[in-house]
Amino acid sequence: MANQYKQKKLYRSRDHVLGGVLGGFAKYINADPTIIRIAYVLLSVLSAAFPGLLGYIIFWVVVPEEPVDF
Repeated sequence: MANQYKQKKLYRSRDHVLGGVLGGFAKYINADPTIIRIAYVLLSVLSAAFPGLLGYIIFWVVVPEEPVDF
């Protein structure tokens, strides 16, 4: 009963377009990956794109890939 809640972990998605960062984030917050990707691109373009690209690359390196379920 002490382990009543399963802790969520952020992983890069194996169902990815580029690096799986946004797909993994969408799965983490239970959202549609396409909406998250579109929102991220729009936000990045409207904010000079460099911070968004740099953040994506950092998360691509830091966040582990989703483990394979057998």
